[in-house]
Amino acid sequence: MSPTLIAILGIVLLFVLMLLKMPISFSMFVVGFIGLYMMTSSKAAIGVLTADLWIQLSSYSLSVIPLFILMGEIVFRTGITEKLFQSAYKWVGHFKGGMASTTIVASAGFAAISGSNSATAATMGTMALPELKKYKYDDKLSTGSVAGGGTLGIIIPPSTVLIVIALQTEQSIKDLFLASVIPGILLTVLFLLTVIYICQRNPELGPAGPKASLKERFLSLTGVIPILLLFVFVIGGLFIGWFTPTESGAFGAFGALIIALVMRKLTWKNLVVATSSTLRSSAMVMMLIVGAMLFGRFLTITRLPYNVADWVGSLNVASVFILVAILFIYLIGGALMDAMGFLIISLPIFYPVAMTLGYDPVWFAVILCMVTSMGAITPPVGVNVFVVKGLRKDVPVEKIFMGIVPYVVAYVICVAILTIFPQIVLFVL
Repeated sequence: MSPTLIAILGIVLLFVLMLLKMPISFSMFVVGFIGLYMMTSSKAAIGVLTADLWIQLSSYSLSVIPLFILMGEIVFRTGITEKLFQSAYKWVGHFKGGMASTTIVASAGFAAISGSNSATAATMGTMALPELKKYKYDDKLSTGSVAGGGTLGIIIPPSTVLIVIALQTEQSIKDLFLASVIPGILLTVLFLLTVIYICQRNPELGPAGPKASLKERFLSLTGVIPILLLFVFVIGGLFIGWFTPTESGAFGAFGALIIALVMRKLTWKNLVVATSSTLRSSAMVMMLIVGAMLFGRFLTITRLPYNVADWVGSLNVASVFILVAILFIYLIGGALMDAMGFLIISLPIFYPVAMTLGYDPVWFAVILCMVTSMGAITPPVGVNVFVVKGLRKDVPVEKIFMGIVPYVVAYVICVAILTIFPQIVLFVL
């Protein structure tokens, strides 16, 4: 049996195991080990399982994941983000669709601390959905703005997806964080323009709220200053070179803890819940990385990624069409299964292809992060949609999916802009 056929059978087996509801990380682990056993020997497979596994899990850079997750969990559990939402409403709430715009702006602010799609959607939804209902906002607009705004959580740094991509492709976490700032801001602006466009066409969908005075607007910023300072210190210090990504995460977690204590928002119960949630989320990401390591080693030995890259390089087709095909595969994959899981499964195959086509690795990583984030709102798996459904049980899930369609369009426009003008991503490096 040829190595290529073994690789294809391994991929088929992987999807069969996932259809049988085996967790993605364990599916990759099992297929990777069996594949290594078939391609080499039992001794070599066990050698990879022991030696490479230890090297991967004892990596210093891997410790950045639980630290940034803990930072976001502390901010999330202590309710500090309520002030962020109130401040955003003072500034943009008086426009048509102002409450929906507030949700987008506040989501972007929380994303700068959280790094999580579902946490951003849950936090903003808890605060925004009751207010949106009180001001008689259209259900599709209100639920769509919460679900769509929540996806900013893994685009604006710190982003767990970018950390995983950096570790898998041996890139600098700092470079990926720096490169994702402008795209994150661009997507936020496109979301705001989407809300404005919808409400200009039909003002009844999002009525304007009361206008705050200039004094009230600036006073509202006092509640945002601690979070803003934490973000500037953690991410700004990383960019300037004061500390490494892991040190940045440690300072961020410690800073969030201090802010919560000073503002008297931290209880023992909240700390326990934040720590427990951090451990669960970190374990999930770590297992995905371990499974991806074994599965990636298996594919590397079969040389399938390189054969695919060579085949693509020999095609007499413009590289942009191949890129569109790759992104479409990611979009479909993210719609049918967990977007992060599909990213990790497919990265060993499509990353070499992108490098063969001559695309910049940092730019490609940011684009993949965008498409992966889009998977959080595309049917049928869209996790953010079901987070919002849990908060608004009276709204049918079909209506929520209809509400996110304009934000999917904004995503497509953003990816198109970044593809036509890659300098938007790369000029800061």
